[in-house]
Amino acid sequence: MSALLKLSGINTYYGEIHILESLELEVGEGELVSLLGGNASGKSTTLKTILGLVRPRSGTVEFAGEDVTERSTSYRIERGMAIVPENRRLFGPMTVLENLEMGAYLNRDGTGRKADFERVYSLFPLLKERRHQLAGTLSGGEQQMVAMGRALMSHPRLLLMDEPSMGLAPLLVERTFEIIQQVHEAGVAMLVVEQNANMALSIADRGYVLSTGRLVLEGLAKELIAHEDLRKAYLGR
Repeated sequence: MSALLKLSGINTYYGEIHILESLELEVGEGELVSLLGGNASGKSTTLKTILGLVRPRSGTVEFAGEDVTERSTSYRIERGMAIVPENRRLFGPMTVLENLEMGAYLNRDGTGRKADFERVYSLFPLLKERRHQLAGTLSGGEQQMVAMGRALMSHPRLLLMDEPSMGLAPLLVERTFEIIQQVHEAGVAMLVVEQNANMALSIADRGYVLSTGRLVLEGLAKELIAHEDLRKAYLGR
């Protein structure tokens, strides 16, 4: 499988603090990869490095066969990255429809927008029913659907998800991961950054485990679930 995203030898610092150490990570075309770790493990910095919000001091970020290490965030998004941010970050006073339209801004001439809406509504029928409702009045699970729908409106080649289970009730966490799996099965490559190891690995093809900026485990998801070191590495104990 060819690598859609490839991080090679990434060293990222905040001032003199070494946050990511010699990080190597890949996401193949159409693959669902989980990046696991506790608080302060470097997960958020990894996402920021992929998106170009933080520049590594050394190493390369390749996307779709191109070295984008020095490229802007907007360039990477135009090339096909999209993010579903932590805590959804919707425009609460705007309707569901208006939030989805914000995701389609790269499609400047409007061609195919109707088909984009139909694709999102086929994945999330509830959003069609709620399209005129203010996003801020939706439940956490419904807001997660809007956030994913908004990201999908830009036709991403790679969907980055930052802590999708955060702040959700256990029942909604399960539903959210069902939705992530559904989107993945529709052919979108995904990198899911998550603390809930069991949930994330249950739907992933492969996984990586970060602890204080270093990769401590990687492999097929089914192997990692059964790995006795996962808990130790994951909890940093």
